[in-house]
Formats: sequence, structure tokens, C-alpha cells
Amino acid sequence: MIHPSAVISEKATLGKDVKIGPFCVVGDNVTLGDGVELKSHVVVEGYTTVGEETKIFPFASIGHAPQDLKYAGEKTTLEIGCRNVIREHVTMNPGTVTGNAKTVIGDNCLFMMGAHVAHDCVVGNNVIMANNATIAGHVEVGDFVIIGGLSAVHQFIRIGSHAIIGGMSGVESNVIPYGRVKGERASLAGLNLIGLERRGFTKLDLKDLQKAFNMLFLGSDTLDQRIEKTRAAFHDNETVQLLLHFAQEPSKFPLCQPTKKK
Repeated sequence: MIHPSAVISEKATLGKDVKIGPFCVVGDNVTLGDGVELKSHVVVEGYTTVGEETKIFPFASIGHAPQDLKYAGEKTTLEIGCRNVIREHVTMNPGTVTGNAKTVIGDNCLFMMGAHVAHDCVVGNNVIMANNATIAGHVEVGDFVIIGGLSAVHQFIRIGSHAIIGGMSGVESNVIPYGRVKGERASLAGLNLIGLERRGFTKLDLKDLQKAFNMLFLGSDTLDQRIEKTRAAFHDNETVQLLLHFAQEPSKFPLCQPTKKK
């Protein structure tokens, strides 16, 4: 199922039932898993692996050199998981030797038109990046995250699982798991309650998370003191403990906070 106009390197590795449409280009060190489909005008280069049943739409540029002036052609990789949908004009870059030397994409993700995943990013499973959403280098994105259209995430930022980023947001601080952020310079607007309910979180889960959120962000003590108080109050709640663990992990950037009321 390879169109005669496609240019496929003899060194590339193709799995079973791969479909490659008109005017696609597949480079020497590319591996396409079983059932991968390149619609048309798709370019996959570099040391890139595309997991089974992933579909890539026209004019996507996958695996070309990272947009980092320090990159000097070193062997670094881009690893894309299974059953992803990568829409038109999406760009994904491999890692750099000053980072992880690899960019990693999980399974079952949707990257809408024009989305960009920069070098050394780690993207979890079931992530959605809407049209023209952009994550800069070294960003970590947890499972089930939604990044709204035209949003931009600063390099080295961490976004916790089940968080949602509102459209046209500029994210410059770490976003807690289950968080909801929005704004030109994004602030924490609460919890992603609708998304959590859709994913099967119980009313009790949401009630506890809301209580923990209030303790963590609306108290008058220092953040470390609020974390410890919240940890003690929810010592047997794994969902809340995950949030607190994220909050205390070493990071280049602080947590995204609610806007202070005047």
C-alpha cells in the first residue's frame, strides 16, 4: 500500500499493513509500526519510531532536526507511541544531547492542525493538543491533559495528569494534576472538574480534591506549610497525594497559582 510517488528509503523499517500515500518521504532511520498510515505529503525523518496504527495527515513534519541552535547533528531520537492521530502541519522534533536525547510521545493522543512538540518533551497517553498549541523544549505533559488552541507552554514546564489548559493561554509555571488554567499569562482557575467527572472520578473524589485544593492554595501559611497540612488531612487519599507529590518535585519553575483577589 505504498503510492508510487512516495520516496521511501531502502534502510527504513516498515511493519505490516503500512499505508503510505502520495508524495510522502520516509528517511533512512525511520521505523513505522504495523498499520501506520501516512496520508499524503508527510515527511518522517531522523531516528524516528512511529507506533502501530498511528495516522499522520498531510504536510506534517516529523523527526527533523530540533529548533535549537546548540544542536550539531548528534544522534537523538523521536519515539511516537501507538494509535496516535497527528493532523495537518504538525511538527515534532527529536531530543538534544543537552536534554534527554529523545522526545517521547505516548499512546492514543490527538495532535490537531499545526500543533508543535519541541525537543526533549515527554508527552503522556491520551493527550489532546488543539489547533496550533505549542510546547517548548523539555516540557513534561501528563496523561489525559488537554492543551487548548493557540496556547504556548514555556520550556521546562511540567503539566500534571488530567489538567486542562484554556485556549490562547501562555503557561509559564507548573500546572498541578487535575488543574485548570487560563489567561494570557496563565493563572490557576480551579480544578478540571468536568473533565474528571467524564473520566470516572466519583463525587467523593471531586469533593476531596476540592477540599485539598482550597487548603493548598487559599490558605495564609507558606506553601510548604499548606502542603504538609493537606498531606496530613488526606494521608490515605492516593489522588490527593499524587497532587502533593507533584507540588514538591524539584523544578526550575514554581507552581501556577490562582490570581490574588484585590
